[in-house]
Amino acid sequence: MRRRSNRARHAQSRDPRGHWLLLMLILPLAFGALLFEGWTTHEVDAAKTRRDCTTPVPSAVDKGGPVVRLNGDKVKSAGMPVRNVALTYDGGPDPVWTPRLLDLLRKHHAKATFFLRGAEVAQHPDLVRRIQAEGHEIGSNTYTGAVMGSASDFRAGLELELTQKALAGTAGIRTNLLRLPQTTAVDTMCGGEWKAAQRAGAEGYTLVAADRWFRKPSQGVIRQFSQNDVAYSDTKKLLNNPRIDKFTTVTWGAGLPAADAPAPVYERWLGKALVWTKALGHGFVNGMTWVLGIAGGLGVLRLASLVFFARAHVRRLVRFRPGSPWLREIVDPVTVLVPAYNEAAGIASTVRSLLASTHPQLQIIVIDDGSTDETADIAAAIDDPRVEVIRQPNSGKAAALNTGLAHARCDIVVMVDADTVFEPDAIYRLVQPLAHPAVGAVSGNTKVGNRRRLLGRWQHLEYVFGFNLDRRMFEVLECMPTVPGAIGAFRRDALMGVGGVSEETLAEDTDLTMALWQAGWRVVYEESAIAWTEVPTSLSQLWRQRYRWCYGTLQAMWKHRRAVFEVGPAGRFGRRGLSYLTLFQVALPLLAPIVDIFALYGALFRGPVLSAGVWVGFLALQLACAGYALKLDGEPVRELWAMPFQLFVYRQLMYLVVIQSVVAFLLGTRLKWQRMHRSGTAAQHIGQPVAYESLPSR
Repeated sequence: MRRRSNRARHAQSRDPRGHWLLLMLILPLAFGALLFEGWTTHEVDAAKTRRDCTTPVPSAVDKGGPVVRLNGDKVKSAGMPVRNVALTYDGGPDPVWTPRLLDLLRKHHAKATFFLRGAEVAQHPDLVRRIQAEGHEIGSNTYTGAVMGSASDFRAGLELELTQKALAGTAGIRTNLLRLPQTTAVDTMCGGEWKAAQRAGAEGYTLVAADRWFRKPSQGVIRQFSQNDVAYSDTKKLLNNPRIDKFTTVTWGAGLPAADAPAPVYERWLGKALVWTKALGHGFVNGMTWVLGIAGGLGVLRLASLVFFARAHVRRLVRFRPGSPWLREIVDPVTVLVPAYNEAAGIASTVRSLLASTHPQLQIIVIDDGSTDETADIAAAIDDPRVEVIRQPNSGKAAALNTGLAHARCDIVVMVDADTVFEPDAIYRLVQPLAHPAVGAVSGNTKVGNRRRLLGRWQHLEYVFGFNLDRRMFEVLECMPTVPGAIGAFRRDALMGVGGVSEETLAEDTDLTMALWQAGWRVVYEESAIAWTEVPTSLSQLWRQRYRWCYGTLQAMWKHRRAVFEVGPAGRFGRRGLSYLTLFQVALPLLAPIVDIFALYGALFRGPVLSAGVWVGFLALQLACAGYALKLDGEPVRELWAMPFQLFVYRQLMYLVVIQSVVAFLLGTRLKWQRMHRSGTAAQHIGQPVAYESLPSR
């Protein structure tokens, strides 16, 4: 009854779909916020450099006061009355110096005019509200401080309008005062700046410059400062000047109506949306800068660790250790379990490769798990007394393995996928590490047989660079998380001690390996035991396979989570293996879509050369590590040509699989069993020479 309920449980519910809609909503919003942040703060159409003036300002402006109002061709100028000073501050609000300046002004009961930048307004709304609450005047210094005379018409319009939206969203006002960035006295509004001033004047803005430096404060002046330590010091001196009667705002001193007016309700809501967008983009950029730094550091650390521990693994195999006894040669009988469901295309190749094994005594059990094709008949037609065929109703791979285990007559059990073919010496080499009494299981070296097409080459690189290099590291650290179902050897008593193969997860091989660690057994890797497997030939098949693998691994990790707190082999596995899987196979892939978006952002706004340099540098590091892995595995290095292309399709598919799996796991979805279509091509590489060193037995 348990098998039936487990099978029904795995098949009963559909994959979740709502999270894809959520992802498609979040990613464009995040990218939109990044685009806005990049456009407003970085290099695209930024207009940071002022052009040389080719024409002066009109004489009426040059000879007039610093407050300029334009009505068509008519110019009206104004200035400050005698012994009145208008303190004006450009940029900001600055989180450090604006509060200090406000405190200083309040102490002297002085009023001032703050020409604020919209981007800073959206980032520091509390300071804007404080400026307003303390009776100071607010003007516009554009959104990013762009040089209006050099900006495109589109950018110039947005610079003004976005500032108004930011003020509406934070202080609920609109302002008609404008100070053009990188201008001081009225004569600096020449050339392109004068054209920008005319456009702004036509929209109702009053242009505010500053008095020339030689005009004395007692004559009445508008003084211009940034928001920094120099401004604080100079303001303090002016406030203590006994020849000044009043420190006032620009409009009061010039006899103009108040600069600000209440913004319409709709504009306030648009302004709040702008503030939220700015906060999202700014926070996202800062957060992702840290995340990318940490993720990049972890990625480099992982690559360095893989190479370091792989080298340690090789030295451990080839270096004789004085005083350590030689282990005996294992020639004991071996039972090989081959679970099969609709594997007619490849079952004959698998069984015949096992029969060609150099290991002296074999019992080969093919468990037909309710196949609807000729799998069982093909296996039964192989005329060899070492082959047994057991037929059972479809119950799943774990149940098929347990059925085979119940019929096993040998103390050593090898589990084989029905799409896998073995090298003649694979079984002999695979079982040799079991001579050590502490070893309960051995992982073999799985190679991709059907690698002629690009998708197959990508998986071949993943098997060699990812899986096999990982296994070398896992063995050195004593935390091997998975003995692959394609090729693995076990002690029969170890299997029986953990209750056989569990049917509670979809990654039965990972679940079994973790259970062996928790039972106190060691699990090692035998890289010279080679089996050739058939991998998916389409993206949809690959998705289904990896979805099951990833989902099942999450199940197994959760099931064996208590290993983190245990001692001995179980504790080492838990703290090292489970932590590694959680960090590098779950957490980092979940961040990958955001990282990709941020990488595109960097290429657009932080310099394509820098972004390309980082990308090429990391790719070169990966290629070097992958080349080392290929060399260790006896594979031709020329296969590396396919690796750069892997980063554009294959990588995205893998992290989407992780996202789907995590969401399904968190929602408690019961994933149904998936089966890959086989073509029987795993054997196309068998018998070809593999440049392995002949390594000593362990």
